[in-house]
Amino acid sequence: MGNILMATFAAGCFWGVEAAFRAVPGVVEATAGYTGGTSAGPTYEKVCSGSTGHAEAVRVRYDPEKVSYAKLLETFWGLGRPGRAQQPGYQYRSAIFWHDDGQRREARVSMAAQEKKLGRPVGVELAAAGEFWPAEEYHQNYYGKKTGPRACAVR
Repeated sequence: MGNILMATFAAGCFWGVEAAFRAVPGVVEATAGYTGGTSAGPTYEKVCSGSTGHAEAVRVRYDPEKVSYAKLLETFWGLGRPGRAQQPGYQYRSAIFWHDDGQRREARVSMAAQEKKLGRPVGVELAAAGEFWPAEEYHQNYYGKKTGPRACAVR
């Protein structure tokens, strides 16, 4: 395995986002968690209260020899969530958290293409990746553990 890189995305409830990225060939790991907020050690209950400013997000570890960041961006846009403006700090907001200048540039170009395609702003936050807090274990690979109807979908 080559050099493993990270990408972080938020697009609503993290269960569906995590499942979508887990299905992308070349993704080594997808972890549900919290980022973009102001307090240390957020929990699901605190994030849901709206008091932390964190987004439910997914940290993706990927092999760039097998999948490009552009493909990950394409997956993000395909989730169906981006396109509605969200208030910063809202846990279900749409965001691309970039890890380096290359990702920042690619994300901006990709977002501009989406806005041109839709003919309007997409309402997606672009921000530097900060501290990422993995969610509680019961949130990890939630759909892989569940049988029957899914309680949450990418919205």
